[in-house]
Amino acid sequence: MDVVTADAYLRRIATVRPAAPDAEALCALQLSHLRAVPFENLAIHLGEEIVLEEQPLLDKIVGARRGGFCYELNGAFAALLRTLGYEVELLSARVCGPDGLGIPYDHLALRVHLPTGPWLVDVGFGRNSHHPLRLDSAEDQENPGGVFRIAETPQGDLDVYRNGEPQYRLEQRPCELRDFEAGCWWQRTSPKSLFRRSLVCSQLTETGRVTLSGRTLVISDADGAREERVLDAAEILPAYRTHFGIELEREPVLVS
Repeated sequence: MDVVTADAYLRRIATVRPAAPDAEALCALQLSHLRAVPFENLAIHLGEEIVLEEQPLLDKIVGARRGGFCYELNGAFAALLRTLGYEVELLSARVCGPDGLGIPYDHLALRVHLPTGPWLVDVGFGRNSHHPLRLDSAEDQENPGGVFRIAETPQGDLDVYRNGEPQYRLEQRPCELRDFEAGCWWQRTSPKSLFRRSLVCSQLTETGRVTLSGRTLVISDADGAREERVLDAAEILPAYRTHFGIELEREPVLVS
């Protein structure tokens, strides 16, 4: 990523180039990203291709001002962080669900190495930590997203807990972005994939969160109060524009 593109990315997430690639700046960058770029799977239901390469991801997130899911969001964010001087590795994770762990390469998260130690950075997991998490600490780590804890498994993987509930299991071997192509294909095409069976666009706000699931709009605040209503067809595209800054020519429709 060149300097011009990095500056455009920083404008996209409404922040400025940090003075130094340190922990404080990393925290601010993650929070800014979460508040500016939505977690969304609209491409699947619009019939759009998802290409796990740096330029197509930047074209989508920065150029088209769209969002994406983990492979896209963390893949693009890793490129920005590297340009800003951070040492970044891609890590594979398996998401914890009611039936156990998901498929290999189910999720992409980032490990950022700083002089203070390794940090878990993740802007692609929906409701998650607002700030980076220490990967070398087994203590509770509290922030507005919840109370998080990271525990090493007997096999050497890392389990990430939020409010006592397991979220995903990280493998510690670094990966390349292309390693996630099969997982991304499965998420897009398998009838067992939650992304194929649901339509969601969700973004952290300064006061809570806004989510559009299909035609159901939910606006919540930090205290748990929420407003929910079902939109009619004429309200859908304006809702994407107003709440997420996403300009669409047609309404995404859940694939069969």
